Amino acid sequence: MRSLLDKNLKEAIKSQEKQRLATLRLINAAIKDRDIAVRSEENTEGVSDSEIILILSNMVKQRKQSIVQYEEGGRIELAERERQEIKIIEEFLPNQLNEQEIKEEVSKIIESKDQLNIKDIGKIMSELKTNFSGRMDFGKASEIVKALLK
Repeated sequence: MRSLLDKNLKEAIKSQEKQRLATLRLINAAIKDRDIAVRSEENTEGVSDSEIILILSNMVKQRKQSIVQYEEGGRIELAERERQEIKIIEEFLPNQLNEQEIKEEVSKIIESKDQLNIKDIGKIMSELKTNFSGRMDFGKASEIVKALLK
């Protein structure tokens, strides 16, 4: 993952794509910040690819929240810039499951368990997070789980 990011950063520098370059630098800064936070004697490698995916997912989530705030404040140009950053960041994320695929996966988990009720949402969400980290919108998944357990 790091080598892919570095390669894309070099390409953005060569092609002088300012927006892409700025976004890739933000990604690298977020990863380096997390590397420093987890650095210890036994962990000299830094964060793993799965942790990088979580960092990227959080960056997308933050930008989506910013878009809402910018649009409410009438700052359409800033909202558009955030959308462009999301597109760039999402290039490095695994393909996201769509709503139908999320329903199918939730249904499989529910069918594999015995006598689930609304109180078991946490168990189902935990299993989804274990199996689909970085590939699923867990807000959407939670809504689907609640609907299917009713």
